[in-house]
Amino acid sequence: MIYKEVICKSLEDTKKLAFDFEKELFGGEVVTLTGDLGAGKTTFTKSLALAMGINEHITSPTFTLMNQYQGKNLKLYHFDMYRIDDIDEILETGLTEYFGNRDAVCVIEWAENIKALLPKKLLNITIEKIDENSRRFLFEKVGE
Repeated sequence: MIYKEVICKSLEDTKKLAFDFEKELFGGEVVTLTGDLGAGKTTFTKSLALAMGINEHITSPTFTLMNQYQGKNLKLYHFDMYRIDDIDEILETGLTEYFGNRDAVCVIEWAENIKALLPKKLLNITIEKIDENSRRFLFEKVGE
């Protein structure tokens, strides 16, 4: 069920949206980010990390699959499943054991590549590129 739609017309709008969204997170959430290349998945994650009190340089973990950061109250597990062709690879790494960790938030880019491994309850954010600076964010609760 889509519960919120927001149009961001600048990076500042996206940052504000991420700060507002962070207030909805209490730990244990799995957040999936869906959108085309260049839609802003990593940009949103960087802003969310700032909102969580993480001042480290945030990069997309395309080759390492997951980066872990410590925020002021919660950890951030940032996943990138872009290069995953075979979900058995993920099962072998044990990365799914991070899903639902009560002292962390999992943010998964390209989660559609591991759909069969995702928990039944999650938050999905679809990001659609409108033009060079504008994005539409659709927030959806799945499994409730």
